[in-house]
This record gives sequence, structure tokens and C-alpha cells, in this order.
Amino acid sequence: MAVRSRGRRGRVDPVVPQRLPRRSRLQTISGDQAAIIFDGVLDVLNRVGVVVEDEESRSLLTHAGAQFDGTRVFYPPDLVRRSIETIPPRIRFYSQNGNLAFATDDPIPRFGAAVNCIQVLDPRTGAYRPCLLSDIAEHGRLQDALPNIDIAAALGYPNDVDVESEALLSARTLLETTAKPIFFTGHDEHGVRAIWQEMARRAGGMSCLADKPFGLDLVGPVSPLRLGGETCQRLLMAARLNLPVVCYPAIFPGMACPLTLAGAITQATAESLAGIVISQLAAPGAPVMSGSSVMPMDMRRADMAIGSPEYTLAGLGTADVFVELGIPCWVGSGCTDAHHIGPQAFAEVSASLYGTCIANTALTHNLGVLSSGRTGSTEMLVACDELAAMATRFGSGIDVSSETIAIDVIARASADNSFLTDPHTLARYKTEMWIPNLMRRESIENWQDADKPDLAVTLREKTLDLLESLR
Repeated sequence: MAVRSRGRRGRVDPVVPQRLPRRSRLQTISGDQAAIIFDGVLDVLNRVGVVVEDEESRSLLTHAGAQFDGTRVFYPPDLVRRSIETIPPRIRFYSQNGNLAFATDDPIPRFGAAVNCIQVLDPRTGAYRPCLLSDIAEHGRLQDALPNIDIAAALGYPNDVDVESEALLSARTLLETTAKPIFFTGHDEHGVRAIWQEMARRAGGMSCLADKPFGLDLVGPVSPLRLGGETCQRLLMAARLNLPVVCYPAIFPGMACPLTLAGAITQATAESLAGIVISQLAAPGAPVMSGSSVMPMDMRRADMAIGSPEYTLAGLGTADVFVELGIPCWVGSGCTDAHHIGPQAFAEVSASLYGTCIANTALTHNLGVLSSGRTGSTEMLVACDELAAMATRFGSGIDVSSETIAIDVIARASADNSFLTDPHTLARYKTEMWIPNLMRRESIENWQDADKPDLAVTLREKTLDLLESLR
């Protein structure tokens, strides 16, 4: 199915500590299966069509060969294929000081927080409450300090500012508290333009921002198969300004798309590509990413289940399709359906992070949320920072080389069992094994002598210490 052939070339991150590169790749969908899905996507776009609620976008599409029947736009397969050909295979993101932060084809995992939860879990009081703009400032400072968070976001909507200025104030607060790139969303194209202009002011102009972007706009279709006018205009604006955007839907299997994961992935990919085609028609070569947010529902209560294996599988399956197409993408991971930080939260977060790390996805977001995405938690984000580091180490696999199989060491040290003091050991004992900062490794006697410290208590203390030190 390959639309084009690409190698994956990476760079060492110059900002955060270097992490081990990944050496294996788990595929949840094979190349042949991705081809079947892509054929289905082309059929959906050509035969079922998409409601495009923007006259300018419809004009671009019909001029390029699409058909409009007064309600839906029908995309011919060759138009979709031609548009995919112009998408850049890599997007580079920069810090505000102009240094490269990461690229979407880096050989090591990249992580981002969740965005715009409806409430936060206060680490000081343990209360679930509305988010405030001061919380966004803490989110920015904390994410700036966490070594495994590569791209920052506002974990909640601030409720103490008016709705019209909320998105701009949140983005501005993040930009003031972290030098890392940020991702954001807005209420309409006018609000998003204001955010881009704020970034351009800091970058030295819009062209400078386009050369070294440190922002990513999140925009998406509405399922089933609808591109709103605001979505289209944001795609057109980002394309013409040469600024990165991620176009992907939040889609609910069994409610707004087929219940099967393959069906959900097919429809979500069709919806994403419908928007991406518009972006490329407006400005061929415009930087764009995709993915999907397939939100499985527990049909017993119609509750979202983003801690489920299906959530991770759907994200990775969609990523497999986009990898075959050569389009940068991201997936959601590191999130839980639990309402508090305990065994369920750690189990669900760990499982999903391990999956995304060994699947070799370009960028993973959604770290730091509870309650199926409704609650943003700085404590959970601190935990995710450590769990992401652990999953990264697992995903890096085993380095096999003449140096690491260490035949000379075996010959030298085996006679007197001096492995512990051998130069090979002394040079690597601090780096060969991943060392936790949050979780404990000690004898049972030491653990008992320390009054059997609870992980949740330790996590809260560490989070509060970090927040206090960053003020």
C-alpha cells in the first residue's frame, strides 16, 4: 500500500538527557492489513463522502477533482494519494530559545501531557476542583522540569477567566513557564490565530516561528464524517502559515463509528485524511500530523475506557496505518480510568506506556490524567514521567555488539570471579541498569525501618517538593 518509501532518521535530543534508542517495533497491524484499511478509507471517502462545512475548503476540493452533491464532498482516490505525497515525513519542534527539542522521527520515545481536562486533582488538599489559571502556571513549570516530558500542555481549562480568552491565556501562561514546545487547542480559528500570533511575537515574527515552531494546534473532524467550518479554517490557516497541526478525531466505537477496532480505525483515518487533503491543497508540503483518539466505551454504563487495552490497541493500529503512509502521527497513552492514584492507575498507565514504547510511535500524549481523561493530576504526571522512563528502557531492547557480549571480560574475570571490580563493570554500573527515582528497591528490613512508606504518599511528597522548588 506504500504511497512512498522513507527511512526513519533521528537526532539525539540536545535539551533533555539522552534516552536509549528503540531497537524493536511492535506492529498491531501488519503492512498487508494496513493496505486493506487504506483501501477501505479510499472507498469511504469516494463512495460515502464527507460533510465539509466550509465553502472555501469545498472550492479547493472541487477544483482538485472532488464532487459535491450539495451535502457531501466525495474524494477521488487519486486526489487523496496525491495529497499524501506532499506531506513532510518529519516535523521538527524547537524550544523557545531556538534549540531543537525533538523531531517526529527521532529513534527514542517522545512524551507529552494531557490537555484541557474539565477538573484537576489538587495535590495539596486531595480535592477534585475546577482548574485555575494559576494551576496552568504550575503545570508549565512542572513539565519544564520533568526530563521525560518533551512537549507541554495545559492539564485543565482555567475556570477563573472568561471563555473567550481562556485558550489564549492558557497558552500564554504555558509559554511563560516552560521553554519546551507546547500543544494547544482553541474555540475557533480567531482564537487559534491569536495564539499563533503570541508565539510569533516571541519567535521574532511568523516566518521565524514557521522555521522553528514551538507550538502544535490540535484540531479534528466531528464523527461521523464531518469537517466543521472552524476545523477547516484552522487547517487552512496553519497550512498557509507553514505551522504544524495535528488533525485527528475523537471517536466513540458503537456510537459514532463501527464497534470493531478495525472499523473505528478505518473511519477515523478517513476523517483525518479528509482534513489533511484540505491542508495540502491549500499549501502543498504544509506540516501536518495525524493519529486517532478512538475512545472505547464500556457498554455496561456507556463510560469511556481509556485505560483499556482497546484504547492503546486502536491508537497503535492507527499509527501503523500512518507509518505505512509516511505521515507523522501520535497516540494517546499513559492515562487511566481510575479516579485516584492507586493500583488501577499504575497498572493501566504502565501497560499503555509499554505498548507505545515498543511500537515505536513518533509521539505519545495524554500523560497525567485520571477519570477517563476528565481529571488532570500533577501527581499522576510526575508518576508518568518515571513510568515513561521505565517503559523507554524496556522498549530500547538489548544492545548486542562485540563490546556488549564482553568475551574479553569473561576471559579476564572468570578465573577469580572479579566481575564486580572489572573495568567493564566500573564503567557501566551507573548506566547499564535503569534506576528509579520514585519507586523503591531495598531490603524488607530497610523498608520496615522506614515505616513501610506508601508509594502514593511518596508521590505526593515528591510532587509538592517539586512544585514548591519551582515557584
